[in-house]
Amino acid sequence: MKLQDTYPLYLANEAQQPNTDLPVTDKFTGEVATRVALADAAMIDAGIAAAHAATGPMAQMASYERQAVLQHCVNRFTERKDELAYALCVEAGKPINDSRGEVGRLIDTFRIAAEESVRMTGEVQPLDISPRARGYQGIWKRVPIGACSFISPFNFPLNLAAHKIAPAIAVGCPFVMKPASRTPLGAIIMGEVLAETDLPKGAFSILPASRAGADLFTTDDRLKLLSFTGSPEVGWDLKARAGKKKVVLELGGNAAVIIDEDADLDDAVARTVFGAFYQSGQSCIGVQRIIVHESIYDSFRDKLVARTRTLVAGNPHDENTFVGPMIDVKEAERLDRWIQEAVAQGATLLCGGKRDGAMLEATLLERVPRDTKLNIEEAFGPVAFLAPFRDFNAALEIVNDSKFGLQAGIFTRDIFKVLDAWDRLEVGGVVVNDVPSYRVDNMPYGGVKDSGLGREGVRFAMEDMTEIRNLVIRRRPGVTPPPRPE
Repeated sequence: MKLQDTYPLYLANEAQQPNTDLPVTDKFTGEVATRVALADAAMIDAGIAAAHAATGPMAQMASYERQAVLQHCVNRFTERKDELAYALCVEAGKPINDSRGEVGRLIDTFRIAAEESVRMTGEVQPLDISPRARGYQGIWKRVPIGACSFISPFNFPLNLAAHKIAPAIAVGCPFVMKPASRTPLGAIIMGEVLAETDLPKGAFSILPASRAGADLFTTDDRLKLLSFTGSPEVGWDLKARAGKKKVVLELGGNAAVIIDEDADLDDAVARTVFGAFYQSGQSCIGVQRIIVHESIYDSFRDKLVARTRTLVAGNPHDENTFVGPMIDVKEAERLDRWIQEAVAQGATLLCGGKRDGAMLEATLLERVPRDTKLNIEEAFGPVAFLAPFRDFNAALEIVNDSKFGLQAGIFTRDIFKVLDAWDRLEVGGVVVNDVPSYRVDNMPYGGVKDSGLGREGVRFAMEDMTEIRNLVIRRRPGVTPPPRPE
């Protein structure tokens, strides 16, 4: 299997090849694998204008018509699953088994959206709560918010784009999307499939663009919602410049998992290794902080280190590879510096820590000082560290001692501790007897604090992409409903 030599962009539902200015590299070899068209400001403006013009036609689509579009995508993605997985493996350096898994989630997300597209309901609301409202009744429904702007990240270029595109189609919102410049192929292939459907002209544009030339995705007032997934620094800046539009942000974290004294050690070790190092650690809910009860700390640490040392690293196309390259050498160098900084300040390196280009070994540390970048920031790579705790309440405080709050995991058999964690942890989700890295694509997913605003998960994204429109009905004075027949 191989990639095409060039890939187009999609402007107002149509493929266009104005240039081949965006090189896409094979993240393992570093060589240019293909070239993609790059949109300029004029094309972005045209895409926004087309989406704005398509607002009415998209809103007027019947539910079954939107469902048919989404089901077509499910069918075509299923037919092209090997091609999608291969492209993802090349453009993101994602191990092939993880790539296949992401294609499966892409299909799930569109399938969920197809189901939800015919379930958008409202509510009949009694208004006669006092004498002045006698004879009044309320009904509300959800209507599409209008043209949307989507900016997707490099680490899940299929599924995180799908979590924006599929809900938009389900509710009837036209959109423009800027995929990550390092991984644009997945979104481009989605555009190819969408172009096969009967969506109204202007319903979608998929426009790879440089960050410097993409300001209209954020600032244009014709856009009614901005959904961004990426770094906190960029996300909060976009929100500040977005004007009156609604903003949804998913900005990552430094996720923690608590291993309590009654945990099944072998199970907790296996899941923690997965959570810390799957997709080379480049997940916003990847395990970064491992908080272990002191009574089992030594045993857990030794088992975890031994299991981590068995992970196969290398070519992401190899079926046995678990840890592939990071997205580029610069990111690997950054994380390497963070590891060395932590060791210089007193941390102990338990395993890993070596770098070769964009490849960084699966790395575990302990006694990482609280004020190091590895503790404070999002590592976004194959590194995690352990710390002991004595009291469960103290463990909860350790989790909360972070500017992030996306998800947390807890291994325990004590239901009262589970409920305490659910009440007290400052995160968007608590995962019990598994790592925080676990996600199903129909659940409400998102964070608090610096981890963002709003929730993904198809039904919940659909709510963000709609507005409530109320209807109040007043009966004519003196008219009462006829009596029911006996």
